[in-house]
Amino acid sequence: MATLLYRLGRASLRRRRLVVAVWLVVLVGLGLAAATLRGPMSSNLTMPGTESQQALDLLAEKFPAASGATGTIAVKAPAEGALASPEGQAVVQSLVEEATRVPGVVGAVNPLQAGAVSPDGRYALVQVQFADRADSITEEQREAYGEVGAAAEQQGWEVAPGGEVLAAVPEIGSSEALGVVVAAVVLVITFGSLVAAGMTMLNALIGVGVGMAGLYALSNVFEMTDVTPVLALMLGLAVGIDYSLFITSRHRQNLMEGLDPEEAVGRAVGTAGSAVVFAGATVVIALAGLSVVGIPFLSAMGLAAAGTVTVAVLVAITLQPALLGFAGLRVLSRKQRAAIAGTGEQDDERQTPAEDRSTFGFRWAGWITRFRIPVILAGLVGLGLLAVPALDMRLALPDAGTAPVGSPARDNNDLIQEGFGSGFTGRLVVVVTGDQPQAVQAAVPQVSQVIQGTQGVLAVAPPQFSPDGDTALVAVIPQSGPTDVATEELVHDIRTSVPDIGPVDVLLTGATAVGIDVSEKLADAMPVYLVIVVGLSILLLMLVFRSILVPVKAALGFLLTVAATFGITVAVFQEGTLAGLVGLDTPGPLISFLPILLIGILFGLAMDYEVFLVSRMREDFVHGDTAHQATINGMGHGARVVSAAALIMMSVFGGFVFFLDDPVIKSIGFALAIGVAIDAFVVRMTIVPAVMSLLGKKAWWLPRWLDRALPNVDIEGEKLRARLDEQPTVRA
Repeated sequence: MATLLYRLGRASLRRRRLVVAVWLVVLVGLGLAAATLRGPMSSNLTMPGTESQQALDLLAEKFPAASGATGTIAVKAPAEGALASPEGQAVVQSLVEEATRVPGVVGAVNPLQAGAVSPDGRYALVQVQFADRADSITEEQREAYGEVGAAAEQQGWEVAPGGEVLAAVPEIGSSEALGVVVAAVVLVITFGSLVAAGMTMLNALIGVGVGMAGLYALSNVFEMTDVTPVLALMLGLAVGIDYSLFITSRHRQNLMEGLDPEEAVGRAVGTAGSAVVFAGATVVIALAGLSVVGIPFLSAMGLAAAGTVTVAVLVAITLQPALLGFAGLRVLSRKQRAAIAGTGEQDDERQTPAEDRSTFGFRWAGWITRFRIPVILAGLVGLGLLAVPALDMRLALPDAGTAPVGSPARDNNDLIQEGFGSGFTGRLVVVVTGDQPQAVQAAVPQVSQVIQGTQGVLAVAPPQFSPDGDTALVAVIPQSGPTDVATEELVHDIRTSVPDIGPVDVLLTGATAVGIDVSEKLADAMPVYLVIVVGLSILLLMLVFRSILVPVKAALGFLLTVAATFGITVAVFQEGTLAGLVGLDTPGPLISFLPILLIGILFGLAMDYEVFLVSRMREDFVHGDTAHQATINGMGHGARVVSAAALIMMSVFGGFVFFLDDPVIKSIGFALAIGVAIDAFVVRMTIVPAVMSLLGKKAWWLPRWLDRALPNVDIEGEKLRARLDEQPTVRA
């Protein structure tokens, strides 16, 4: 692979104008396709095979008029009993008429007629039905719906429109801009050259543009959730910058060794590019592997993110060499160019500048290997303590109760809870269906009676029958909120206590039940997925490093990273510890798909750092260094680049924490930023060199029969190096 990439790098530099032109044409073409073909993002998290999803599909068939988005307008009168007065009735009627006039609304229910009024006569709920699904509602419709009640508010009433109709796609802009700015600063500090930093950043941005344009162009063909493009952008931007950084860094090292730009870039792509391809492949495999869970929205998220990572890899090994060809020696800092020029003037037989072994990477590696036992123990104990809160992790789909304070969804939720209790924000729906309408009508009273007697039920609403009479809908109001443990227990109790009666089927659904089913299915799938990911990491690293202990050590380090990341995320987002620092108003359960998504992404990123650090250790060990010295060399050469890469990823992910109000995006960005920090600085740059130093030569042991059986991918470029050593080297 290294030889193939070496040739690709040299060819890209020689034909750099053609390469740049091709990528620009691809970018413009996909951009035009995205602008014309872009489809709506869905807010529906479907879960095939669950009882709640079966019930929802049945309701869409039997109650077509109610299959669109719904809204609930919470109303609070100036005083108790005001709703019963003629003036209050007139205000409510005007609100209902105003809601009915909103474009796309098929009807609004007067709460005074439906009985949706609080016992004190001060609060009321206006139910609004739209014709289209929530993801098809236009921004104009949302604005018109959100303005309902403006006249009533001037009379001292509180009106808070809410419901799924207000669910909008998360807006992004300043978040990724901040990440790009911080990344640019890190690159300038790392390289000491504006040209090198600019080339690296330009390459990554083009890759992100191509990836996101392609994603939006396909959004009209494949249904994607509103979180999907945010995740793809977050990950594509981070790995795009990192992959370009690794190749640029190796290219600069080659130039400092006296190679001409074409040879330098060829070797950079052949060595660092091999690591980029392997690291990118691990990320893609881990993300695409989310499809094995069998959950459509999660599969779409994984494949979309995998697509942007694939583009980032292709751009790094083709466009980056072309851009470096335009830069020439200007990719080096002035000090480095002066050192090369001075060396050339002194000696016709140009010598490589002496390696500076006083840098932080070499000094840190020396200290770590000297105190390896205390370092390992401290790392294990520290990460173990950070992981403790993960034992209490709870998963759920987000509800309006955790929305930012002051948002329409939160105002609506708080007003409903104030007037009716938390159970009204997590209503359940029981569906009774059968082939015989008479049997359904006879079974509904029995079902309602059993549910009413179930502990935790506040009220059971009168049934609604489908036009053909063979399906009934019964609304159930729990005493607890949608994400409370008591509500989860209530869902299970109802399903257990209400068996199918005669020839009818009884199904429980509703947003709360859907959330519980999604969370449980994802929780069941997580251990299986974790085993797949860990097993994959061991096999891939065994293939790359020709070792058994190195892959096992890498997998165990990954597990430490995941456990500690879960623990910190639970402490902040679920338990509320230091939640104000990340702008979180209300702690709550973690979003259901966060753990399994985090495992997939962190696996790929962890393997990135493992490959870039340990591949240099193996390279030096194979070429004659002792195992101890090879460990120090690997850290010394890789610490600066890996640190820069980790800081860039943390800044990109962190931008989504501090500049977006959506708690789901916040939690994803926070978990990824913390995970990268732990894996890069604690696991890979501290525990790994300590363990490698402790293992010594045993780290590279591999049975001969297994060595012969495994294919040699030559990620360190050993075969390439041997072939090039036989040829005369072209110097700059």
